[in-house]
Amino acid sequence: MRQSRTMSLVEATTNVVVGFGVALLAQLAVFPLFGIVVSVGDHVLIGAIFTVASIARSYALRRLFEMIRVRRFKTITAGR
Repeated sequence: MRQSRTMSLVEATTNVVVGFGVALLAQLAVFPLFGIVVSVGDHVLIGAIFTVASIARSYALRRLFEMIRVRRFKTITAGR
């Protein structure tokens, strides 16, 4: 059974929101260990920047793997 577009959107959005929260909590815990002191606003901005980078990375990898899948399918079906 395939996942609906709506559920794909819900899953992707949930993944981004949870990832942002995890990144923010990690920064709040780790930065002080390295003597890095920033405001909560800066933590949010840093988390947002890394979230955008993560979305871009995830999208690029999904497209790459889809390209590989399509090429493999074309190769397999061409041999018939």
